Amino acid sequence: MKSRDELIDDLLTLSFAEDVGDGDHTTLSTIPADATGRQRLIIKEAGILAGVEVARKVFEKFDPELKMTVYINDGAEVNPGDVVFTVEGKVRSLLQTERTMLNIMQRMSGIATTTHEYQKRLAGLKTKVLDTRKTTPGMRLLEKEAVKIGGGANHRIGLFDMILIKDNHVDFAGGIPQAVAAAKKYLAETGRDLKIEVEVRNTDEIRQALAANVDRIMLDNFTPERTAEAVKLINGQTETESSGGITLETLRAYGETGVDYISVGALTHSVKGLDMSFKAC
Repeated sequence: MKSRDELIDDLLTLSFAEDVGDGDHTTLSTIPADATGRQRLIIKEAGILAGVEVARKVFEKFDPELKMTVYINDGAEVNPGDVVFTVEGKVRSLLQTERTMLNIMQRMSGIATTTHEYQKRLAGLKTKVLDTRKTTPGMRLLEKEAVKIGGGANHRIGLFDMILIKDNHVDFAGGIPQAVAAAKKYLAETGRDLKIEVEVRNTDEIRQALAANVDRIMLDNFTPERTAEAVKLINGQTETESSGGITLETLRAYGETGVDYISVGALTHSVKGLDMSFKAC
């Protein structure tokens, strides 16, 4: 399996291929090859900054001679007019990396900002907001990093780092006891040490999941009232997670039930990028 750095490198290779192609002909035709200059990243909207270290990788990969000076780091609250960093070097390189860098930083900062807003709604509670696998293809690692920068927590990265038995798995396997037993047998036979989470739809399934001794129970599409009853029934025997249509407006009500985690697909699947620009200086 590829490492984080290898996956990010692959993403940048693809990003340059789709944007630059066989050459940025506007820049190549208007900017001398030996021209040098400097640009700065300017914030245009208040939020939480994310993606600075990935931006560094963008510049280093495209042109190792570009010099980046950072003034504000990932996780900081930023406001309009803030200068995050400057980059000096060949003007052609600056212009050809601009869009890739901005696409990544705006997306990551938007996710960090949104996550921060969700987690603030849970202030004073033990509950943590979680991301999901509803991410942009190729950008999952970066988007999940942005969630952590914004104060949230990561659910599983992909299909490989946790066993999550959802309703379809349960139905095809013949029930929760059968699905969990098969999962534990598989882990033993393959020598893997993975947590097992089970999605439940009612009180009977909660009892089945508890009897199967799983690591976490996901309460799917429960109301806050039903969630409170479920948390009381589970009584700390395993971790609990609420999921399904939970919004910023309803988040606090779920957190007050005592559930450990709340997963929110909106952190990544429909977020607005944070406005910023990369200008000559």
